[in-house]
Amino acid sequence: MESTHPNPILGVLGGGQLGRMLIQSAINYNQDIHILDPDSNAPCKDIAQKFVVGSLKDYDAVYAFGKDCDVITVEIEAVNTEALQQLADEGKKVFPQPHLLALIQDKRKQKQFYLEQGIPTAEFILTENKADVLANASFLPAVNKLGKEGYDGRGVQVLRSEADLDLAFDAPGLLEKLIDFEKEIAVTVARNEQGEVIAYPAVECAFHPTANLVEFLFAPAAISPEIEQKAQAIAKDLILKLDLVGILAVELFVTRTGEVLVNEIAPRPHNSGHHTIEANFTSQFEQHLRAVMNWPLGNPGLRCPTAMINLLGEPGHEGPAVVEGLAEALSESGVYLHLYGKKYTKPFRKMGHVTLLGEDIQEVKAKANRIKELIKIKSKL
Repeated sequence: MESTHPNPILGVLGGGQLGRMLIQSAINYNQDIHILDPDSNAPCKDIAQKFVVGSLKDYDAVYAFGKDCDVITVEIEAVNTEALQQLADEGKKVFPQPHLLALIQDKRKQKQFYLEQGIPTAEFILTENKADVLANASFLPAVNKLGKEGYDGRGVQVLRSEADLDLAFDAPGLLEKLIDFEKEIAVTVARNEQGEVIAYPAVECAFHPTANLVEFLFAPAAISPEIEQKAQAIAKDLILKLDLVGILAVELFVTRTGEVLVNEIAPRPHNSGHHTIEANFTSQFEQHLRAVMNWPLGNPGLRCPTAMINLLGEPGHEGPAVVEGLAEALSESGVYLHLYGKKYTKPFRKMGHVTLLGEDIQEVKAKANRIKELIKIKSKL
């Protein structure tokens, strides 16, 4: 890597917690980051070298922001890809590439890409509206997903029988066969412009029973070496077939018969990689920086067993945030707290996370259950 002075400017669309943690990694490299976000109080507001308020979906706002940057990336997929493509056509480096963002924004196109490229995934049927879903009742049990705008569990509805059909979306989407999986895992892969590719060890995800968000994450995943190898191979194959530059989080199902199927992907740092800040030799945020800036990729290896807990706003609480239980939680060794700078809480809003390190996975799982009961994010009464 050449000297970082003078430095090309990295522009990031999105100023939430992912941008915040990316900036925290970039500081070590004297890498200037400019942020565009619609929220004037976004978590990145006070730590970016330049913070611009504007809509990520507005062509003019994205184009004007990008003109002042040398490299442009995202921390959220819901952005104006037409403006990004124009910037790329004019010589700006845009990673992940705009046409890939457009593909990933639409789950229908995602699934068709997997089918065309031989990427293992659940059987599916494309649907245009609720009537289409009703006409395919024989395909149940299935998951009805909106083609666009779904995230963090929104835009996803499980239809187990015909009794659930009233819950179907009346918009373009898909029906995906409900998988009888044993585990949900995730593998993060990264690729730079030179074509260098690395994969992180698989992590195991445990979801909140009602919010459809990751509640716990454990690494290493409790899977066989064969499943680990298969999952990493699928993730690497996927980033190569996409020809994507940047970081890619690949969520996968492990079935009871030993199949590994791609569920969804995210072309950016992801909740399933937050533990890497303390637990891995190179965090996912530093890796994304290295990838989009075309620096050598870092060692993705796991230092020790780890767990990650998402800190979500407590049900029934909305208003200025108060964090309870910090002193007791932080008195334990191997506990690392990350709060996202969000002043306002509401039910199940992602407010921070805790990473826990230990000697073995049983130790960190026990610690995770204790810490989860200690730290609560509520609103001021």
